[in-house]
Amino acid sequence: MTTAIAAVAGDRATVRMDGERMGVVLDATGLSPAARDALEAAVRAAAPGARVIVTAERTGRALIAVASGKGGVGKSTIAANLAIALARRGRRVGMVDADIYGPSQPRLLGAEGTRPQALDQQLIPVATPYGVPLLSMGQLVEPGRAIAWRGPMTAGALGQLVEGAWGAADTLVVDMPPGTGDVQLTMVQKHRPTGAVIVSTPQDLALIDATRAIDLFVKANVPIIGLIENMAGYRCPHCGENSDPFGRGGAEAAAAELGIPFLGRVPLELAIRTASDAGRPPAWEPDDTVFAGLATRVAEWLAAR
Repeated sequence: MTTAIAAVAGDRATVRMDGERMGVVLDATGLSPAARDALEAAVRAAAPGARVIVTAERTGRALIAVASGKGGVGKSTIAANLAIALARRGRRVGMVDADIYGPSQPRLLGAEGTRPQALDQQLIPVATPYGVPLLSMGQLVEPGRAIAWRGPMTAGALGQLVEGAWGAADTLVVDMPPGTGDVQLTMVQKHRPTGAVIVSTPQDLALIDATRAIDLFVKANVPIIGLIENMAGYRCPHCGENSDPFGRGGAEAAAAELGIPFLGRVPLELAIRTASDAGRPPAWEPDDTVFAGLATRVAEWLAAR
């Protein structure tokens, strides 16, 4: 089997044994997406049953930190849908659930009950139904169990997630925990993001905390991609009247005051909440326009950097 792999992949393939199971690591650096897919398909055909991991140089991989200054603003929901919307635009996206103490991406991405395997002590992301592979602490601990770790342990866990076997992914969306603590500091110091997306609701208290999150990234010289206003406006399904229970326009005004881009608004809709709770992200739906618009602005920022 090793000879067959070498015949189709040459020196791009490294064969490793994990017990009785064969693993093949493919170096796809410099290959086009079509050539990369063809190479992977050829190796899988040559080595049925082998675990195949596709890697490439990390220099071209963008890390997008999705952050907030406080909890309860819908940051994880935004992160999941942004990742899917970017993938639908053609980017190869992976999701890092860095919210160590409150991981929710396994539910949001319909991957509850899955557990990543490891090859040579490197975690292999778990596939999700939406084309965005995932690594999360929620896949590594029993459901409902508290994660009571100090800073060094959370830093080590973050490193394992970010440095997983992401293969050909060109973009990692990192769902950050709320606030400005140990995980955030480790992220900006050791795994410097390409840029940060800040999520806030319109009310003043959330904007105050969002400003603190922005300040952390600015001080670490991490560019701010922009600010998203979540839970912005509610349309009554019975009478059709629009209302703004959390206010309106506060995030846009704050972005203008801080001199950072405003990426857009996500409305307060029951459908978004129920679909997310059920592991069916709205960004996957063909008629999605809300998250597609956000992804377009983020993709444009990445292309221009």
